Amino acid sequence: MKLGQLASAAREVFTANLVYGEPVERDGTVVLPAAAVLGGGGGGGGDRLPVREGAGFGVHARPVGAFVVRGGSVTWVPAVDVTRLGAAASATVVALAWILARRARS
Repeated sequence: MKLGQLASAAREVFTANLVYGEPVERDGTVVLPAAAVLGGGGGGGGDRLPVREGAGFGVHARPVGAFVVRGGSVTWVPAVDVTRLGAAASATVVALAWILARRARS
């Protein structure tokens, strides 16, 4: 991908639509989903023949919650990432098992 193509593609990708989803309305309640978005990119070129240049970028997005509009008031409802909770619980169990095993040896 050339640098100009990278810039054009980035303009199309990095929009508010990545952070805020389409509002959903039902029975007078509007839900506006939101996400955390991280991205980056880079590129470069050489000054020797044959001239080569290249570029690339990446995007990572995950849901963080939603704004809920009901009866003239707005509330924030955080998303619960059960995968992260499971990973944190697993890491805690492994660390606890390691600590208990070390104590049993001494």
